Parts: sequence; C-alpha cells; structure tokens
Amino acid sequence: MKKLLRILDRIEDAMSVGAVLLLVAITVAVCVEVFMRYVLNDPLVWVVEMSEYALLYICFLGAAWALREGNHVRVDIFLNAFSTRWRQRFGVVTSLLGLIVASILMIWGALAVWEKYVTGAYNPTVVEFPTWIVLLCIPLGSLVLVLRFLRTMIEYAIGDRTDDINYAAGSE
Repeated sequence: MKKLLRILDRIEDAMSVGAVLLLVAITVAVCVEVFMRYVLNDPLVWVVEMSEYALLYICFLGAAWALREGNHVRVDIFLNAFSTRWRQRFGVVTSLLGLIVASILMIWGALAVWEKYVTGAYNPTVVEFPTWIVLLCIPLGSLVLVLRFLRTMIEYAIGDRTDDINYAAGSE
C-alpha cells in the first residue's frame, strides 16, 4: 500500500512540475509576443490561444499537489472555533465533498473528451487545435485529485492527518 501511495506522490510531483513548466513557457511566450508586437510589429498569433489552454492545464495538473501541500483556501477563523476532534470531522466531510466534485469533473471530462475525439471536433481558431486534447487535462487531473481526496479523507478518518488541524490551531 505504501508503494501505491508513493506512486501517487510521484505522479502529483510530476504533474506539478509540468504545471510549473507550462507557466514558465507561457510567461516567456507572452514576453516574446509583446516584444514582437510592439517592437517588430510582427505579432505571434498563437500565443494568446496557447496560453489559454496552458492555464487550463496548469489548474488541473497542479490541483492534487496543492491539496497535498495544503496550498488551498481554508477558513482558519472558522476552524479555530472548534476542537481538534471537530476539525478532524470537518476534514473528513470536506474531503468527501471534494471527492464527489472531483469525481463529477472526472466523469464529465472523460465523456467530453470521448465525444470530441469521436466527432473530430476542433476549435475553429488560428491554431485549430483538436478539442479533445484541450479537454484531456480535466479527466486526468481530476482522477489524481479524486485519489488525493480519498487519501486525505482516510487520513482524517483514522487520525493520521494532523497538519491541517495543527495549522488551524496555530501550533505550526
């Protein structure tokens, strides 16, 4: 079981590295685009569209890693009003809700990718990129997020996860 958990961690790490690389790439591309447009008067027509796609990928590639690292939104003032036991229960409930939402995203995304692949749909834009490739990050990222929420929920339920609870209590 520990080996599977380490594999999940490595997948999350790899996806987060991919997200960072995409962020660096679009940052460089936008800077080059600005230079090309305003200095050389020869804009790169693909930069805006590819940046939009990259932002979608960044979101879904980095979501599970952000959850694992606790880099997500949390209402500390609310959590501080409760005991550790209640914060642990809230962790189980919020992880379950996250699991449900991520599962819905995963299923919807898989169906959307399949439909776009079968129909051969593409975005009628400058790049004319196949739509299924644009949407592929949704089911893949959501699958890893589902696994992360499941793991987090179990950790809260058995008492192994205390980092969020300790953070909320101000003991970090």
